Amino acid sequence: MVHINDNFTKLPSAYLFSDIARKVEAFAASHPGEKIIRMGIGDVTRPICPAASEALHRATADESEAATFRGYGPEQGYGFLREAIAEGDYRSRGIEVSADEIFVSDGAKSDTGNIGDILASDTRVAMTDPVYPVYIDTNVMAGRAGTLGSDGRWSRIIYLPVTAGNGFAPSLPSERPDVIYLCFPNNPTGTVLTRSQLKVWVDYALREGSLILFDAAYEAFVSSPEVPRSIYEIEGARRVAIEFRSFSKTAGFTGLRCGYTVIPRELCGLAADGSEVSLHRLWLRRQTTKFNGASYLTQRAAEAIYSEEGRRQVAETIAYYKHNASTLLTSLREAGLEAYGGTDSPYIWLRTPDGMTSWGFFDMLLERCRVVGTPGCGFGPSGEGYLRLTAFATHEATAEAASRIAALRL
Repeated sequence: MVHINDNFTKLPSAYLFSDIARKVEAFAASHPGEKIIRMGIGDVTRPICPAASEALHRATADESEAATFRGYGPEQGYGFLREAIAEGDYRSRGIEVSADEIFVSDGAKSDTGNIGDILASDTRVAMTDPVYPVYIDTNVMAGRAGTLGSDGRWSRIIYLPVTAGNGFAPSLPSERPDVIYLCFPNNPTGTVLTRSQLKVWVDYALREGSLILFDAAYEAFVSSPEVPRSIYEIEGARRVAIEFRSFSKTAGFTGLRCGYTVIPRELCGLAADGSEVSLHRLWLRRQTTKFNGASYLTQRAAEAIYSEEGRRQVAETIAYYKHNASTLLTSLREAGLEAYGGTDSPYIWLRTPDGMTSWGFFDMLLERCRVVGTPGCGFGPSGEGYLRLTAFATHEATAEAASRIAALRL
Protein backbone atom coordinates (compact mmCIF):
# COMPACT_ATOMS: atom_id res chain seq x y z
CA MET A 1 0.00 0.00 0.00
CA VAL A 2 1.08 3.58 -0.62
CA HIS A 3 2.68 5.48 2.26
CA ILE A 4 0.87 8.63 3.35
CA ASN A 5 2.06 12.01 4.59
CA ASP A 6 1.95 11.23 8.33
CA ASN A 7 1.78 14.92 9.16
CA PHE A 8 -1.89 14.89 8.16
CA THR A 9 -2.63 12.36 10.90
CA LYS A 10 -1.39 14.86 13.49
CA LEU A 11 -4.17 17.29 12.64
CA PRO A 12 -7.47 17.48 14.52
CA SER A 13 -10.04 15.24 12.87
CA ALA A 14 -11.88 18.13 11.18
CA TYR A 15 -11.42 21.77 10.25
CA LEU A 16 -12.87 24.14 12.88
CA PHE A 17 -15.61 25.57 10.68
CA SER A 18 -16.63 22.11 9.49
CA ASP A 19 -17.19 21.13 13.14
CA ILE A 20 -19.33 24.22 13.68
CA ALA A 21 -21.37 23.54 10.54
CA ARG A 22 -22.14 19.98 11.68
CA LYS A 23 -23.22 21.13 15.14
CA VAL A 24 -25.50 23.79 13.71
CA GLU A 25 -27.00 21.42 11.14
CA ALA A 26 -27.78 18.88 13.85
CA PHE A 27 -29.36 21.57 16.03
CA ALA A 28 -31.44 22.92 13.14
CA ALA A 29 -32.66 19.42 12.30
CA SER A 30 -33.84 18.88 15.86
CA HIS A 31 -35.44 22.37 16.11
CA PRO A 32 -37.33 22.76 12.82
CA GLY A 33 -38.75 26.20 12.17
CA GLU A 34 -36.43 27.93 14.66
CA LYS A 35 -34.71 31.09 13.42
CA ILE A 36 -30.96 30.59 13.82
CA ILE A 37 -28.75 33.67 13.36
CA ARG A 38 -25.39 32.62 11.98
CA MET A 39 -22.48 34.80 13.06
CA GLY A 40 -19.80 32.13 13.17
CA ILE A 41 -18.30 31.38 9.78
CA GLY A 42 -17.26 34.67 8.23
CA ASP A 43 -19.43 34.48 5.13
CA VAL A 44 -21.04 37.65 3.84
CA THR A 45 -24.73 38.33 3.23
CA ARG A 46 -24.73 41.31 0.86
CA PRO A 47 -24.45 40.48 -2.85
CA ILE A 48 -21.64 41.55 -5.11
CA CYS A 49 -22.01 45.17 -6.15
CA PRO A 50 -23.80 46.12 -9.40
CA ALA A 51 -20.55 47.19 -11.07
CA ALA A 52 -19.06 43.72 -10.54
CA SER A 53 -22.26 42.00 -11.60
CA GLU A 54 -22.42 44.01 -14.81
CA ALA A 55 -18.77 43.19 -15.52
CA LEU A 56 -19.52 39.50 -15.05
CA HIS A 57 -22.27 39.69 -17.66
CA ARG A 58 -19.99 41.48 -20.10
CA ALA A 59 -17.26 38.90 -19.51
CA THR A 60 -19.75 36.09 -20.11
CA ALA A 61 -20.64 37.70 -23.42
CA ASP A 62 -16.92 37.89 -24.25
CA GLU A 63 -16.62 34.14 -23.69
CA SER A 64 -19.53 33.43 -26.05
CA GLU A 65 -17.94 35.13 -29.06
CA ALA A 66 -14.93 33.82 -30.97
CA ALA A 67 -13.43 37.29 -31.34
CA THR A 68 -13.38 37.98 -27.59
CA PHE A 69 -13.12 34.45 -26.19
CA ARG A 70 -10.46 33.89 -23.51
CA GLY A 71 -9.08 30.43 -22.78
CA TYR A 72 -6.22 29.80 -20.40
CA GLY A 73 -5.12 33.06 -18.85
CA PRO A 74 -1.81 34.03 -17.23
CA GLU A 75 -1.40 32.15 -13.95
CA GLN A 76 -0.32 35.31 -12.14
CA GLY A 77 -3.43 37.19 -13.30
CA TYR A 78 -4.50 39.33 -16.24
CA GLY A 79 -2.65 42.60 -16.68
CA PHE A 80 -5.86 44.63 -16.57
CA LEU A 81 -6.59 43.51 -12.98
CA ARG A 82 -3.01 43.63 -11.72
CA GLU A 83 -2.66 47.19 -12.98
CA ALA A 84 -6.00 48.18 -11.40
CA ILE A 85 -4.84 46.74 -8.07
CA ALA A 86 -1.43 48.42 -8.22
CA GLU A 87 -3.01 51.80 -8.91
CA GLY A 88 -6.13 51.50 -6.75
CA ASP A 89 -4.76 49.82 -3.64
CA TYR A 90 -1.19 51.07 -3.60
CA ARG A 91 0.05 53.88 -5.86
CA SER A 92 -3.01 56.04 -5.19
CA ARG A 93 -2.11 55.82 -1.51
CA GLY A 94 1.55 56.65 -2.05
CA ILE A 95 2.74 53.03 -1.69
CA GLU A 96 5.34 51.56 -4.01
CA VAL A 97 3.98 48.35 -5.58
CA SER A 98 4.15 47.52 -9.30
CA ALA A 99 1.68 45.40 -11.25
CA ASP A 100 4.26 42.68 -11.90
CA GLU A 101 4.70 42.18 -8.13
CA ILE A 102 1.02 41.19 -7.80
CA PHE A 103 -0.19 37.59 -8.14
CA VAL A 104 -3.95 37.15 -8.55
CA SER A 105 -5.40 33.97 -7.02
CA ASP A 106 -8.65 32.36 -5.91
CA GLY A 107 -8.35 33.84 -2.43
CA ALA A 108 -6.11 34.64 0.52
CA LYS A 109 -6.86 31.29 2.19
CA SER A 110 -5.20 29.45 -0.68
CA ASP A 111 -2.20 31.74 -0.80
CA THR A 112 -1.53 31.86 2.94
CA GLY A 113 -1.75 28.08 2.96
CA ASN A 114 0.36 27.52 -0.15
CA ILE A 115 3.13 30.05 0.48
CA GLY A 116 4.97 27.43 2.53
CA ASP A 117 5.72 25.56 -0.70
CA ILE A 118 8.61 27.94 -1.38
CA LEU A 119 10.05 27.75 2.15
CA ALA A 120 12.45 25.19 3.62
CA SER A 121 10.86 22.24 5.42
CA ASP A 122 12.73 23.07 8.64
CA THR A 123 11.66 26.74 8.64
CA ARG A 124 10.95 27.94 12.19
CA VAL A 125 7.58 29.65 12.27
CA ALA A 126 6.10 32.21 14.69
CA MET A 127 2.47 33.22 14.68
CA THR A 128 0.04 35.19 16.75
CA ASP A 129 -2.21 33.25 19.12
CA PRO A 130 -5.18 33.11 18.68
CA VAL A 131 -4.82 32.81 14.92
CA TYR A 132 -6.61 31.89 11.69
CA PRO A 133 -6.43 28.05 11.73
CA VAL A 134 -5.12 27.77 8.16
CA TYR A 135 -1.71 29.12 9.21
CA ILE A 136 -1.23 26.42 11.83
CA ASP A 137 -2.81 23.54 9.94
CA THR A 138 -0.82 24.04 6.73
CA ASN A 139 2.44 24.14 8.68
CA VAL A 140 1.42 20.93 10.43
CA MET A 141 0.79 19.37 7.00
CA ALA A 142 4.25 20.49 5.88
CA GLY A 143 5.94 18.97 8.94
CA ARG A 144 7.07 22.28 10.45
CA ALA A 145 4.91 22.26 13.58
CA GLY A 146 6.43 19.39 15.56
CA THR A 147 4.16 17.57 17.99
CA LEU A 148 0.99 18.72 19.71
CA GLY A 149 1.31 19.10 23.47
CA SER A 150 -1.34 18.62 26.13
CA ASP A 151 -1.56 22.43 26.40
CA GLY A 152 -2.72 22.67 22.78
CA ARG A 153 0.60 24.08 21.55
CA TRP A 154 2.78 22.64 18.81
CA SER A 155 6.37 22.06 19.86
CA ARG A 156 8.08 23.85 16.93
CA ILE A 157 5.68 26.79 16.62
CA ILE A 158 6.66 30.02 18.36
CA TYR A 159 3.47 31.46 19.86
CA LEU A 160 2.92 35.22 20.04
CA PRO A 161 -0.03 35.81 22.40
CA VAL A 162 -2.55 38.46 21.32
CA THR A 163 -4.66 38.93 24.43
CA ALA A 164 -6.32 41.54 26.58
CA GLY A 165 -3.31 41.24 28.90
CA ASN A 166 -0.97 42.77 26.32
CA GLY A 167 -3.51 45.05 24.71
CA PHE A 168 -3.76 42.66 21.76
CA ALA A 169 -0.30 43.76 20.57
CA PRO A 170 2.07 40.76 20.39
CA SER A 171 5.52 41.07 21.95
CA LEU A 172 8.67 40.30 19.98
CA PRO A 173 9.68 36.64 20.35
CA SER A 174 12.47 35.60 22.71
CA GLU A 175 13.86 33.23 20.06
CA ARG A 176 14.39 34.10 16.42
CA PRO A 177 11.82 32.77 13.92
CA ASP A 178 12.49 32.46 10.21
CA VAL A 179 8.90 33.37 9.36
CA ILE A 180 6.37 35.49 11.25
CA TYR A 181 2.64 35.37 10.48
CA LEU A 182 0.82 38.63 11.26
CA CYS A 183 -2.85 39.32 10.49
CA PHE A 184 -4.11 42.86 11.14
CA PRO A 185 -6.90 43.86 11.39
CA ASN A 186 -6.75 40.61 13.29
CA ASN A 187 -8.78 37.51 12.70
CA PRO A 188 -10.19 36.46 15.15
CA THR A 189 -9.84 39.23 17.76
CA GLY A 190 -10.87 42.14 15.53
CA THR A 191 -8.05 44.24 16.99
CA VAL A 192 -5.43 46.28 15.12
CA LEU A 193 -1.84 47.49 15.28
CA THR A 194 -0.96 51.14 14.87
CA ARG A 195 1.66 52.22 12.39
CA SER A 196 4.27 52.57 15.15
CA GLN A 197 3.43 49.12 16.54
CA LEU A 198 3.78 47.48 13.12
CA LYS A 199 7.08 49.30 12.56
CA VAL A 200 8.49 47.42 15.56
CA TRP A 201 7.90 44.16 13.66
CA VAL A 202 9.34 45.41 10.37
CA ASP A 203 12.43 46.71 12.16
CA TYR A 204 12.79 43.34 13.94
CA ALA A 205 12.54 41.42 10.66
CA LEU A 206 15.12 43.69 9.03
CA ARG A 207 17.47 43.20 11.97
CA GLU A 208 17.01 39.43 12.32
CA GLY A 209 16.57 38.45 8.68
CA SER A 210 13.04 37.11 9.25
CA LEU A 211 10.21 37.05 6.71
CA ILE A 212 6.82 38.54 7.62
CA LEU A 213 3.72 37.00 6.06
CA PHE A 214 1.18 39.81 6.45
CA ASP A 215 -2.49 38.96 6.00
CA ALA A 216 -4.33 42.19 5.20
CA ALA A 217 -7.63 40.56 4.20
CA TYR A 218 -9.63 43.06 6.30
CA GLU A 219 -7.78 46.29 5.44
CA ALA A 220 -10.89 47.82 3.85
CA PHE A 221 -12.50 48.05 7.30
CA VAL A 222 -9.78 50.36 8.62
CA SER A 223 -10.88 53.93 9.22
CA SER A 224 -8.61 55.01 12.09
CA PRO A 225 -5.85 57.24 10.66
CA GLU A 226 -3.12 55.72 12.85
CA VAL A 227 -3.82 52.18 11.62
CA PRO A 228 -2.03 51.10 8.40
CA ARG A 229 -3.92 49.34 5.63
CA SER A 230 -0.77 47.82 4.14
CA ILE A 231 2.50 46.71 5.67
CA TYR A 232 4.23 48.50 2.80
CA GLU A 233 3.31 51.79 4.46
CA ILE A 234 6.18 50.97 6.82
CA GLU A 235 9.69 51.87 5.68
CA GLY A 236 11.76 48.80 4.82
CA ALA A 237 8.80 46.43 4.59
CA ARG A 238 9.43 45.65 0.93
CA ARG A 239 12.64 43.86 1.95
CA VAL A 240 11.00 41.63 4.57
CA ALA A 241 7.26 41.19 3.88
CA ILE A 242 4.78 39.38 1.66
CA GLU A 243 1.23 40.76 1.76
CA PHE A 244 -2.00 38.83 1.18
CA ARG A 245 -5.35 40.39 0.30
CA SER A 246 -8.85 39.19 -0.50
CA PHE A 247 -11.96 40.44 -2.28
CA SER A 248 -14.17 38.10 -0.22
CA LYS A 249 -15.19 40.40 2.63
CA THR A 250 -14.66 43.69 0.82
CA ALA A 251 -16.65 42.97 -2.34
CA GLY A 252 -18.69 39.85 -1.52
CA PHE A 253 -16.49 37.49 -3.53
CA THR A 254 -16.79 34.53 -1.12
CA GLY A 255 -18.54 32.63 -3.92
CA LEU A 256 -16.67 34.11 -6.89
CA ARG A 257 -13.26 33.51 -5.25
CA CYS A 258 -10.57 36.08 -5.89
CA GLY A 259 -7.66 37.54 -3.97
CA TYR A 260 -4.03 38.43 -4.52
CA THR A 261 -0.55 38.28 -3.05
CA VAL A 262 2.18 40.92 -3.30
CA ILE A 263 5.81 39.79 -3.39
CA PRO A 264 8.27 42.66 -3.95
CA ARG A 265 11.03 41.90 -6.43
CA GLU A 266 13.82 42.73 -3.95
CA LEU A 267 12.55 40.18 -1.39
CA CYS A 268 14.97 37.23 -1.15
CA GLY A 269 15.58 34.04 0.77
CA LEU A 270 18.67 31.88 1.19
CA ALA A 271 19.37 28.66 -0.69
CA ALA A 272 21.19 25.75 0.98
CA ASP A 273 24.49 27.00 -0.46
CA GLY A 274 23.99 30.43 1.11
CA SER A 275 23.14 32.24 -2.12
CA GLU A 276 20.24 34.68 -2.28
CA VAL A 277 17.17 33.62 -4.27
CA SER A 278 14.24 35.82 -5.32
CA LEU A 279 11.02 34.80 -3.53
CA HIS A 280 9.11 36.50 -6.34
CA ARG A 281 10.71 34.12 -8.85
CA LEU A 282 10.00 31.07 -6.69
CA TRP A 283 6.33 31.98 -6.20
CA LEU A 284 5.94 32.62 -9.92
CA ARG A 285 7.38 29.17 -10.60
CA ARG A 286 5.09 27.61 -8.00
CA GLN A 287 1.97 29.28 -9.37
CA THR A 288 2.69 28.50 -13.02
CA THR A 289 3.15 24.85 -12.06
CA LYS A 290 0.38 24.26 -9.53
CA PHE A 291 -2.27 26.90 -10.26
CA ASN A 292 -4.24 27.58 -13.44
CA GLY A 293 -5.24 31.12 -12.57
CA ALA A 294 -8.47 32.75 -11.45
CA SER A 295 -11.16 32.78 -14.13
CA TYR A 296 -11.43 35.57 -16.69
CA LEU A 297 -14.99 36.27 -15.53
CA THR A 298 -13.95 36.66 -11.90
CA GLN A 299 -11.04 38.93 -12.76
CA ARG A 300 -13.23 41.22 -14.85
CA ALA A 301 -15.64 41.45 -11.91
CA ALA A 302 -12.73 42.28 -9.59
CA GLU A 303 -11.45 44.92 -11.99
CA ALA A 304 -14.86 46.61 -11.90
CA ILE A 305 -14.69 47.35 -8.19
CA TYR A 306 -11.82 49.77 -8.91
CA SER A 307 -14.05 51.91 -11.13
CA GLU A 308 -15.48 55.08 -9.61
CA GLU A 309 -18.91 53.46 -9.32
CA GLY A 310 -17.47 50.19 -8.05
CA ARG A 311 -15.50 51.95 -5.31
CA ARG A 312 -18.59 53.81 -4.16
CA GLN A 313 -20.65 50.60 -4.05
CA VAL A 314 -17.99 48.65 -2.17
CA ALA A 315 -17.66 51.51 0.33
CA GLU A 316 -21.40 51.24 0.98
CA THR A 317 -21.06 47.53 1.70
CA ILE A 318 -18.14 48.06 4.08
CA ALA A 319 -20.12 50.79 5.87
CA TYR A 320 -23.05 48.39 6.19
CA TYR A 321 -20.93 45.76 7.95
CA LYS A 322 -19.15 48.37 10.08
CA HIS A 323 -22.57 49.53 11.29
CA ASN A 324 -23.31 45.93 12.30
CA ALA A 325 -20.02 45.68 14.16
CA SER A 326 -20.74 48.90 16.03
CA THR A 327 -24.24 47.66 16.92
CA LEU A 328 -22.85 44.42 18.31
CA LEU A 329 -20.02 46.04 20.22
CA THR A 330 -22.24 48.68 21.83
CA SER A 331 -25.05 46.27 22.75
CA LEU A 332 -22.75 43.65 24.24
CA ARG A 333 -20.84 46.17 26.31
CA GLU A 334 -24.05 47.78 27.53
CA ALA A 335 -25.13 44.32 28.65
CA GLY A 336 -22.01 44.14 30.82
CA LEU A 337 -20.05 41.78 28.60
CA GLU A 338 -16.36 42.23 27.83
CA ALA A 339 -15.99 42.70 24.07
CA TYR A 340 -13.15 43.81 21.81
CA GLY A 341 -12.58 44.62 18.13
CA GLY A 342 -15.41 45.84 15.93
CA THR A 343 -13.99 49.29 15.17
CA ASP A 344 -11.58 48.76 12.27
CA SER A 345 -12.71 45.20 11.75
CA PRO A 346 -15.82 43.06 11.09
CA TYR A 347 -15.11 40.82 14.10
CA ILE A 348 -16.15 41.04 17.76
CA TRP A 349 -14.06 39.12 20.29
CA LEU A 350 -16.31 38.32 23.25
CA ARG A 351 -15.03 37.05 26.60
CA THR A 352 -17.09 34.17 27.94
CA PRO A 353 -18.87 34.89 31.25
CA ASP A 354 -18.14 33.27 34.62
CA GLY A 355 -15.13 31.31 33.42
CA MET A 356 -17.20 29.33 30.92
CA THR A 357 -15.27 27.45 28.23
CA SER A 358 -15.43 28.60 24.63
CA TRP A 359 -17.41 25.55 23.50
CA GLY A 360 -19.65 25.82 26.56
CA PHE A 361 -20.53 29.40 25.65
CA PHE A 362 -20.99 28.39 22.00
CA ASP A 363 -23.52 25.75 23.07
CA MET A 364 -25.32 28.20 25.38
CA LEU A 365 -25.73 30.82 22.68
CA LEU A 366 -26.96 28.24 20.20
CA GLU A 367 -29.40 26.58 22.59
CA ARG A 368 -30.73 29.64 24.41
CA CYS A 369 -30.31 32.43 21.84
CA ARG A 370 -30.27 30.55 18.56
CA VAL A 371 -27.09 32.50 17.72
CA VAL A 372 -24.01 30.87 16.17
CA GLY A 373 -20.53 32.15 17.02
CA THR A 374 -17.07 30.60 16.74
CA PRO A 375 -15.41 29.17 19.88
CA GLY A 376 -12.21 31.07 20.58
CA CYS A 377 -10.29 27.92 21.49
CA GLY A 378 -10.57 26.87 17.84
CA PHE A 379 -8.13 29.65 17.00
CA GLY A 380 -5.46 28.51 19.45
CA PRO A 381 -4.72 28.12 23.16
CA SER A 382 -4.94 31.86 23.90
CA GLY A 383 -8.45 31.87 22.42
CA GLU A 384 -9.90 29.75 25.22
CA GLY A 385 -12.45 31.75 27.18
CA TYR A 386 -13.53 33.79 24.17
CA LEU A 387 -16.00 33.58 21.30
CA ARG A 388 -15.88 35.33 17.92
CA LEU A 389 -18.94 36.98 16.37
CA THR A 390 -19.00 38.38 12.84
CA ALA A 391 -20.68 41.50 11.50
CA PHE A 392 -21.67 39.94 8.18
CA ALA A 393 -25.35 39.32 8.90
CA THR A 394 -28.13 41.73 7.92
CA HIS A 395 -28.85 44.82 10.03
CA GLU A 396 -32.04 43.18 11.28
CA ALA A 397 -30.39 39.87 12.19
CA THR A 398 -27.48 41.64 13.88
CA ALA A 399 -29.77 43.78 16.06
CA GLU A 400 -31.85 40.73 16.95
CA ALA A 401 -28.79 38.65 17.86
CA ALA A 402 -27.42 41.43 20.06
CA SER A 403 -30.80 41.72 21.78
CA ARG A 404 -31.04 37.97 22.37
CA ILE A 405 -27.53 37.77 23.88
CA ALA A 406 -28.12 40.86 26.06
CA ALA A 407 -31.37 39.34 27.33
CA LEU A 408 -29.40 36.47 28.90
CA ARG A 409 -28.18 38.99 31.51
CA LEU A 410 -24.95 37.06 31.97
